[in-house]
Amino acid sequence: MAEDNQQEPENIEITPGSKEFGKMVFRLNNPVNAENVSVLNYNGAELEEIQDGVYAQPAFVSDDFNLFFVVTQLIGDDWIVAFSKATIENGNEITDLSDPLPTGEGLNLLGQVSAEDANNLLSYFGTLTDAKRGEWRLIE
Repeated sequence: MAEDNQQEPENIEITPGSKEFGKMVFRLNNPVNAENVSVLNYNGAELEEIQDGVYAQPAFVSDDFNLFFVVTQLIGDDWIVAFSKATIENGNEITDLSDPLPTGEGLNLLGQVSAEDANNLLSYFGTLTDAKRGEWRLIE
């Protein structure tokens, strides 16, 4: 009887802004390459390969908080859309990117700075999910 009360992990709703959402990553269904990289464009920006197999593009840029998408193989063979906090000097020179942050953690950080931009990014990920390009996963 106890088995009837167990929930499948997929059925648990995790709310953006919560501690649990900070442990969520967005896993792409296909590897990123030169032919398909443009399907991940966000807000007029395009992913650029900054190292072999590592792509980045701005997600949110302001005077005191900069968040970039980082797309690479982070968990085994899985391609993950993560975030990195960026240091920008002289208006356009990226001088440092932090270690990758889980997708949910980056969105939570952005939500503290600009809820509207965080919601726009959530919609972007929803579009990718609807197009069967990726899915949310909870990292343990």
